[in-house]
Amino acid sequence: MLQPVVRRTWAPSGKTPIHYSWDRHDRISVCGGLKVAPDLTQPQVFFELWQQNLTAEQIITYLKAVHQETRRQMIVIMDRWSGHRKAARLLLAEGVDWLKVEWLPAYAPDLNPVELLWGHTKYADLANYIPEDILALHQAVTDSIQAAGQDADLLMAFVRHTHLDLL
Repeated sequence: MLQPVVRRTWAPSGKTPIHYSWDRHDRISVCGGLKVAPDLTQPQVFFELWQQNLTAEQIITYLKAVHQETRRQMIVIMDRWSGHRKAARLLLAEGVDWLKVEWLPAYAPDLNPVELLWGHTKYADLANYIPEDILALHQAVTDSIQAAGQDADLLMAFVRHTHLDLL
């Protein structure tokens, strides 16, 4: 959201840091995932940003775009958010042969490596960031996710942190 995520910070003694922002409710929704090869090498980030809440149709569009890019069978690990469930149901009803869905347990964000990526973006890279407008927020989110995507060690740390048996 355009509201800053306020985090604790350092300042010189007697100089309280002050954030000037106003009550803004524009937001960006991010749909994304980590691609990990079966041998756990070459992790990649795929993501798209929208300026409204995500729908199942947008998730389907995203998954089809990732498949178009990778041209491979995909095992997609999803949480049980209603948009994910509907998107999976609709895609499988279409009879796609390139998709297999595995479900995380309910209320288990600690098992989702993508949640760690979102947390890194929101609470590390964009902590205390006050964007001028929605375009500045869009650019900052894009830059943060792309920077994380260039760091294979960071992406694999997100995957290892979940302790999921991916083989």
